[in-house]
Amino acid sequence: MANNRTGLICSMCGVRENSATPVVKVLEGLNLCLDCISFIDNARDSQIKKKPSKGKVKNTGVTIPKPKEIKEFLDKYVIGQDEAKKYLSVAVYNHYKRINQPDDDEVDIEKSNIILVGPTGTGKTLLAKTIARLLDVPFTIVDATVLTEAGYVGEDIESLLTRLLQTCDYDVEKAERGIVFIDEIDKIARKSDNPSITRDVSGEGVQQGLLKLLEGSVVLVPPNGGRKHPEQKMIAVNTKNILFICGGAFDGIERKIASRLNTHVVGYGHDESGRKKKRENLMKYVLPMDLKSFGLIPEIIGRLPILTSLDPLDREALRRILTEPKNSIIGQYRKLFELDGVKLEFTEEALDLIVDKAIEYKLGARGLRSIVETIMVDSMFEIPSMPSETFTVDVNYVNEQLERAHFEKTAIKD
Repeated sequence: MANNRTGLICSMCGVRENSATPVVKVLEGLNLCLDCISFIDNARDSQIKKKPSKGKVKNTGVTIPKPKEIKEFLDKYVIGQDEAKKYLSVAVYNHYKRINQPDDDEVDIEKSNIILVGPTGTGKTLLAKTIARLLDVPFTIVDATVLTEAGYVGEDIESLLTRLLQTCDYDVEKAERGIVFIDEIDKIARKSDNPSITRDVSGEGVQQGLLKLLEGSVVLVPPNGGRKHPEQKMIAVNTKNILFICGGAFDGIERKIASRLNTHVVGYGHDESGRKKKRENLMKYVLPMDLKSFGLIPEIIGRLPILTSLDPLDREALRRILTEPKNSIIGQYRKLFELDGVKLEFTEEALDLIVDKAIEYKLGARGLRSIVETIMVDSMFEIPSMPSETFTVDVNYVNEQLERAHFEKTAIKD
């Protein structure tokens, strides 16, 4: 409607502009009061929420990549472990599809938490970190070794969620779609195969406390962590849509797997080469019953339905880890030297010797980092003060630095 002497008139509700009800000229011939503008905005937001968003997490705008895309992204940062990557990619994709599920759907898809079993330094934590980076969702790593049953010295189980809230500035809605990686889950195994008749406050007691978090329930979380007090203000967090990924080395579980597989068969007609191959990587044959024998209670195993193992890193994998990933160990040191204007080079023989040392000490990928740090510490101390443009690390320099650091000297094998 056109302008008049007493002001604009809302084209939608017909109210005349006054001091209490401003009317805005939106377009030529279209005037709207603030109440009508607010009504239109609310109606639009309501329609957006109702409209199914294929491939997106509800109300977050986070695109869900397909399983193959997730694995391709993991391949850029994690060497090998194809089987574990496949399991993780499918589980994460299905989890966020489940979050997207309409509320009125008759089929209720249960949460698929994950447990990763593998030796130290094989990439369990790195896999979880990389997935969280891809999805851009709140992610936190917590250590199960510090958890104790409520009321005892240590951290309560709810502290897992306090860390998650802290990563997203206490945005509860955002935290309720996050990922929690519980490291060292094997350290809370109960101390014996029989249920404890006394308090097992850092083993079975913690497992019992984790049940409600893993399954999905509303948990009252102290905002600043620490002990809970009766008059303390709590934050209610629903764990129904939080994905829990558990990882552990389960050192010694190979003996339980070997016993189940009966790999020590004697007699004629048995496949010696097949049994030898099984003994080399028993972790790949891990089953839920082995976790139970190790000390996890059946209830918690049932809430971790996706079980996958990580392979021990062989020489070829360790060699690739040194140089191939986007954030490779050698690449990081090259960048550190580049920031000082120095080009860092490693000879092939030097890289081979580093890998041989990592295999000798059986420390996995973490061993590579510690060995390279030992080799480079003197050069990183001296080079910034020198006018060098290039610095080459050869096999003699590696041997010299390792001998200086009391590593045993080993020869390179042809």
